[in-house]
Amino acid sequence: MTNKLPATRRCTEDAFLDAAERLLIEAGYAGITTRRVAEEASVNHGLVHYYFGSMENLLVQVLERFTGRLIVRQRAMYADPDMPFLDKWRAAMRYLDADWEYQKVWCELQALSWNRPELRARVAHVDEEWRAVLREALAEPREHCGIAMPLEALVALVMTFNEGIMLERLSGIETGQAELLGWIDTWLEGSR
Repeated sequence: MTNKLPATRRCTEDAFLDAAERLLIEAGYAGITTRRVAEEASVNHGLVHYYFGSMENLLVQVLERFTGRLIVRQRAMYADPDMPFLDKWRAAMRYLDADWEYQKVWCELQALSWNRPELRARVAHVDEEWRAVLREALAEPREHCGIAMPLEALVALVMTFNEGIMLERLSGIETGQAELLGWIDTWLEGSR
């Protein structure tokens, strides 16, 4: 289904989504109010609920939109037949360094969903989208590298690995991460 919203409505929604994304990164969920998002978007605050139903729905849509942009990039990278898997892994780890804004949004929305069961399914859907990308990306290298772990287990390991690094970095902790990434890189280099 294509999006046939009138241009003014689409512009208003985008202004709210852009503003909420900036505020999630700058202030976190706890620092966001309807009025603050509306002020940041230069739009009447009553329109937040008119367009999105709730602040929580607006924030989840921020996560979904942000995720969509990154998944397009990741799938394109993993689908490149001329790029060896080791280079793809290295690029993914550089993205893990560079995408701190997304990581902040992702972690903020995960925490919000812990106490909001109505949001859990949507946050879980975003998680599943990332797992699908990893299933596609890791199936062949798993075989090639002789990893005797079920694909779903390997995907869970990589997801948990990435989230652990994200949480530690957002908390200002980087102890041992460079060494771990270096060890994995060396191991992958040896299994080519």
